[in-house]
Amino acid sequence: MPISIYVTEGLLTREGEREVFPLVADALLRTHGLIGNRFMTPNVIGHLVVSPQSGSYVGGKHQSLAIVEVKVPSATFPNAEVKQAFVGAVTDIIDQFKAAAHPRDRTFVNVTYAVDGAWGIGGKAYSNAEIGEAIQQGAR
Repeated sequence: MPISIYVTEGLLTREGEREVFPLVADALLRTHGLIGNRFMTPNVIGHLVVSPQSGSYVGGKHQSLAIVEVKVPSATFPNAEVKQAFVGAVTDIIDQFKAAAHPRDRTFVNVTYAVDGAWGIGGKAYSNAEIGEAIQQGAR
């Protein structure tokens, strides 16, 4: 499941730039009870993009900004508790590794759902049912 993390240059410590993605990936798996799942773990992928502050805008002004976007099958994040747990955990991760003043209200976490049957891994388009089956098999 692709994770894109966009932060303003200088927002994270050097350690934070190294650790933020693995910790966000762990939060995604953990909130869904999928730590160590042989199907899901290698399919949590993504990148960190660090942009100059001159290219980050909040309220039309140059300011520090952190955006974490996750693209997942539509069966993911099944209820409000899982959504809140993930959003809270990711925001805490950004706070843990910030190098300078950066208010929590400038950390955004967004989830985008793929259309059922349009989730492709390794050339195969998975339906929600097929993803669910693969996840169950990965737990065995």
